[in-house]
Amino acid sequence: MSTDTDTGTGTDAATLRSRVRVRAPELVGRGWLNTGGRSLSLADLRGRVVVLDFWTFCCVNCLHVLDELRPVEAQFPDALTIVGVHSPKFEHEADADALAAAVERYAVHHPVLDDPELVTWKAYAARAWPTLVVLDPEGYVVASMSGEGHGPGLAALVTEIVEEHRAKGTLQPGDDPYVPPPAPDTALRFPGKALALPDASFVVSDTANHEVVHLEEDLVTERARWGGDGVLNEPQGVLLATPDVARRLGVDLLVADSVNHQVKGIRLSDGSVHVLAGTGSQLRERTGGGPALEQALSTPWDLAWLGDRLIVAMAGTHQLWAWTPGETLEDGVVEVVAGTSNEGLVDGPAPESWFAQPSGLATSAAGDRVWVADSETSALRSVTTDADGHLVVETHVGTGLFDFGHRDGDAGEALLQHPLGVTELPDGSVAVSDTYNGAVRRYDPATGQVSTLAQGLAEPSDAVVEHDGRSGEVRLVVVESAAHRLTRIALPEAAQRVDGPAHRTQRPPTPLPAGEVALEVTFVPPKGQKLDHRWGDPTRLDVSATPDALLVSGAGRAEGLTRTLVLREGIGSGTLHISVQAAACDGDPETGEVPEHAACHLFQQDWGIPVTLDPSAGATLSLDLRGVRAGD
Repeated sequence: MSTDTDTGTGTDAATLRSRVRVRAPELVGRGWLNTGGRSLSLADLRGRVVVLDFWTFCCVNCLHVLDELRPVEAQFPDALTIVGVHSPKFEHEADADALAAAVERYAVHHPVLDDPELVTWKAYAARAWPTLVVLDPEGYVVASMSGEGHGPGLAALVTEIVEEHRAKGTLQPGDDPYVPPPAPDTALRFPGKALALPDASFVVSDTANHEVVHLEEDLVTERARWGGDGVLNEPQGVLLATPDVARRLGVDLLVADSVNHQVKGIRLSDGSVHVLAGTGSQLRERTGGGPALEQALSTPWDLAWLGDRLIVAMAGTHQLWAWTPGETLEDGVVEVVAGTSNEGLVDGPAPESWFAQPSGLATSAAGDRVWVADSETSALRSVTTDADGHLVVETHVGTGLFDFGHRDGDAGEALLQHPLGVTELPDGSVAVSDTYNGAVRRYDPATGQVSTLAQGLAEPSDAVVEHDGRSGEVRLVVVESAAHRLTRIALPEAAQRVDGPAHRTQRPPTPLPAGEVALEVTFVPPKGQKLDHRWGDPTRLDVSATPDALLVSGAGRAEGLTRTLVLREGIGSGTLHISVQAAACDGDPETGEVPEHAACHLFQQDWGIPVTLDPSAGATLSLDLRGVRAGD
């Protein structure tokens, strides 16, 4: 099927308009949050426009969408209800208490359905996190959208629906079902990362309070706070500036300011905060970098030095970037040093490697390696420099996007679950903050063994080594994020060993036949936008597979939103990795006119779709980047 040149869709506009209206399935799950204990049904929401946000709290793209939804919520307070449908990827995310903590952590101010068995996920045929489904006031499905970047288009669509149903008399707003939870009462709220200072004090990113805090040795008494008033927004990684950087730029602490999409520096003498990299806007397209203050970033999560460059875990684009400081605050440079922005686990030359939400960094004692906690692949990885001076990526623990658990032993068999932090220990081994297992794990490069140092922790997200000058004892100070505190743990000589079960993501595989399969991605631009073909096709599709042998043909990157894939018989199962981008510009869809300086909007999504080969399955794989249903 050829791509429609007006809509840019694999499924053409006429077909979309002729689809039979679909009644929205009921919302079914284990329970509700942010409703004051009340259970909601679609009947309770009748008369309002409803947006279902299928999310999981490990997913950085889902967190981006939460930010995109906030202004849309504010624009239609009397007509729109957003309902989060939490459909977990990891075992830990199915825990009700962990979900309640995440709803608070990420300031979710709308009702959330707890869907641990993916009942509602399956009913709506969701295939990716995040997915948005729009329901009209009569309870019919209007549109579905995957990925990020839908905020303005969603607002335009809601405006259309509100106007139509106000005219029909079917827009009958009721009370907003959102009920805020009780206010928290702890000093720290979901701290993210920590830093040990030479004077035995600590710096911690107080993430949900949007500040960085200087704590005394007792881990409780506060010496100073920095940020507030929007200066920082969910800060994560904290790191000391090198003496040279401190001298030249006048900043002492470096901060990964995740939701502001910036790297910032704090001057301890006066508490001032300075932007070192990032424009404050989220990066929406692939780029190689440029002047640091002119380059948009995407959710920087942690920081580590590698030589004279600052490595940045760019969780939002699944890459590692580097900031090279200049002589002043204004002339630094940023560049991509590892990762293609495809989400997955691929080693080798850094520019060709794949990451999946890298979230923790630590520099080795020798300074020649950066350890990486790659959270979505539940992996411990590292970046080193080869003999020719090129960066190389290596995986030490972990196998891919969908395999996780708590298993010790040989590194090739060991399993982690969404680790967020990594710390090199004095003996050269590595402590991994194994967040969703509530544990600190240890990887020994000398023996290739993985063991468990501590269990029963509340979402540990980072740890730092502490040398007790009085007793000579070496301990770990662990950030227990979900317990809102820092906790000391001993380093046992003989680590515990855990041989727990292996897990795979619960998401059901999609059956497809061996041989030819038609891949088609639906994309209908929002009202007032159109695909701009003046300089070629503004869409792109990138397809690969794990294992590679699953795809006989159809892999690679090319323009357009349709592709014929050929799946190899006898493989059994695997994963299709599908990345799509479409750029729509403000313009008149009827005349095709696009103003010379029209604003353009990038829509993108990465799908990792588990498939199983079934000769009886249909030979079409249809995905919605932005699909609009009948009558709209």
